[in-house]
Amino acid sequence: MVITVASVVSIIKKIIDISIVWLMFYIILKNIRSSVKLTLLFKGVIIIVILKIVSDVFGFTTVGILLEYIIMYGPLALIVIFQPEIRNILEQLGRSQLLGRHKVLTVDEREHLVYELVQAVDYLRKQKIGALIVLERDVSLGNYIEKAKKLYADLSSDLLISIFFPNNPLHDGGVIIQGDRITCAGAVFPTSSSSKINKRLGTRHRAALGIAEETDAIALVVSEETGRISIAVKGELFYGLSLDDVRIMLIDELRPKADSELDEEALEEEEIYEEDN
Repeated sequence: MVITVASVVSIIKKIIDISIVWLMFYIILKNIRSSVKLTLLFKGVIIIVILKIVSDVFGFTTVGILLEYIIMYGPLALIVIFQPEIRNILEQLGRSQLLGRHKVLTVDEREHLVYELVQAVDYLRKQKIGALIVLERDVSLGNYIEKAKKLYADLSSDLLISIFFPNNPLHDGGVIIQGDRITCAGAVFPTSSSSKINKRLGTRHRAALGIAEETDAIALVVSEETGRISIAVKGELFYGLSLDDVRIMLIDELRPKADSELDEEALEEEEIYEEDN
């Protein structure tokens, strides 16, 4: 077999073509995973496809015709219904960071970040001062930062406390932290419409859960009425946490994925070793 320059170029083009397609799938699935609504939508599409295959195999005529109409006109309906989510994904593709800012922080910087946050929420809970603090991770929060009051200040518990102090013009909104710096204050986030959230919880908790559903951010909430601390992450709200719980969750969530995987592997090896002995 004679290898020519044209054949080599053709192979390289095919490799690049396949790589681009896989990269597109990876980016789409990554953004779907960071949004609870889009994850449910993706599962729904898979269920419809499976039902269509089953109806074709077993000859369910009525179900097959109904599913054909859904598949035919479904994409148009989804574009209309989920227009905000689709727009957010397109914005995130343009603004997303290849590496989350927290990943380039040193161990000491992460410890300092957690320490200042815990100190701030401890004071706020004792004084029953309401607060909403959001930590950006892989998904950019640039669209929320643009509409808020820019600060770009070094993180400190005193600054956080002063921002949320009553009668401060910025205390009603949320604070966004990128890495170990306070980027902005007075940020407004989408509120969650989840039926699982307690009806007694206010706008701050719903906003925290809303941003945790839309992105992979970590949202800390201090209740103005009870002084209780909550954390919203990965589409879930953990209510009434102790300071130790907050510290442990922050350390775990801010740890780079590589470190987390190494810890899990070490734990598995330790369990296997104990079972063998």
